[in-house]
Amino acid sequence: MNIFYFSAEVEPFAKSGGLGDVLGALPKAIAKTDNVYVVMPYYTDIIKQQYKDQMEYIGYFYTDVSWRHQYVGVMQYKANNVTYLFLDNEFYFTGPMYCFADNERFAFFCKASLDLVCWLGIKADILHVNDWSTALIPVLRHAFYGYNKFLLDTRVVYTIHNLKYQGFMGKDVCQDFTGLPDWYFDESRMLHNGWVNLMKGAIVFSDAVTTVSDTYSHEIETPRFGEGLQDVIARYHYKVRGILNGVDYGLYNPLKDNLIAKKYGISKMIAGKRENKVALQQQLGLPVRENTAMLALISRFVDQKGLELVADSLGEILQRDVQLVVLGTGEKHYEAMFKSFAERYLDKVSANIYFDNVLAHKIYAAADFVLVPSVYEPCGLTQLIGLKYGAVPIVRETGGLKDTILSYNEITGEGNGFSFAETNAHDFAYTVNRALNFYYSRKTIFREIQRRGMRQDYSWKESAGKYLALYHSLVG
Repeated sequence: MNIFYFSAEVEPFAKSGGLGDVLGALPKAIAKTDNVYVVMPYYTDIIKQQYKDQMEYIGYFYTDVSWRHQYVGVMQYKANNVTYLFLDNEFYFTGPMYCFADNERFAFFCKASLDLVCWLGIKADILHVNDWSTALIPVLRHAFYGYNKFLLDTRVVYTIHNLKYQGFMGKDVCQDFTGLPDWYFDESRMLHNGWVNLMKGAIVFSDAVTTVSDTYSHEIETPRFGEGLQDVIARYHYKVRGILNGVDYGLYNPLKDNLIAKKYGISKMIAGKRENKVALQQQLGLPVRENTAMLALISRFVDQKGLELVADSLGEILQRDVQLVVLGTGEKHYEAMFKSFAERYLDKVSANIYFDNVLAHKIYAAADFVLVPSVYEPCGLTQLIGLKYGAVPIVRETGGLKDTILSYNEITGEGNGFSFAETNAHDFAYTVNRALNFYYSRKTIFREIQRRGMRQDYSWKESAGKYLALYHSLVG
């Protein structure tokens, strides 16, 4: 098959979150059996020069976006059997990855992406579209490419990575950006409560809709998690299925990780993690206490991540013999909160209010626990990476966290982490304290929980197989 992926971000070229990680890993797994093309914007100020230097300029064309006649340069980069195609237009893609003009720039990207397939002269079997930023692709294909020989029998898969970010604009603005006829602006199609909803349009006009975990695919049919689209999701339930994200173990594997102080596998896990902990404590200016439990929180600072639970319980947790290492950025009040805790607990809290991929690897290798108390979590990669590095996850039972982390059961002896169900600080603090009690008083069991997590395989192999099965079911 000829499979095209479309995304606003792709690791390692440009990434702001989990979407970039997925589009960096899934296409490589699929490319072992099929022809794979990944299409993204050519961000002139973001893509590193080392990748630009390896790209080949293969030509240009013009795309008509409503009344606009716009230049599209095409850069190509090949690696891991994947052909990466970058669409260049300095007017739209100079500056930050996301900005105030996103609706117009991504409308351009969606139209140019469809024209790219035709310009390449490749008959596409699957168009795999991701999140709100490329959600116009299924709609534009339906409106303008019904008889195009390269897109005639194409099937469209739309993946919702996070239902919260849907893409809204007024009807007049959308028509100006796209040239779509009035027929599309109806409550049964693109309109939602009077506004154009790009995600809704993609759900309606795609052949299949996936979410990034099975539990999340059911949660989003409920008012609590549906973000206002629960009735739409329920109406198209027959299209929706959950396929869990995987982890790229080529990037995240303590046995091969060149970014950490000491590489280690399961057999050398205790010594390896101890050496990494000491190195991180020295780097961050924390007291060197190799036997003190280290908690890690690597996250965007937004309400979704359950940081209110952390705020309400951290004072209690820090009364224990622990160290907390925080890495991330986001909403200012959360940044200020972590800075405040770091100032009050100089020997216990290191607040790193930025993002650094190298430091993230070092934290996973050093930490005994990773905290993921999310209010909702479509999939989550933090807990999966934590498992591989022997950093035991402490999670709330939602979305992909529920699908991947089984709380340790003292009767059966099963479990790869610790979890709690309700969204409240008391349950979070109780679960952290329970986990710490295993670390300090039941070390043999704790070590087995660590090793059990390290042995688990959450690579892309199984998930890629499910996507391939979906693709084949669509093309017949």
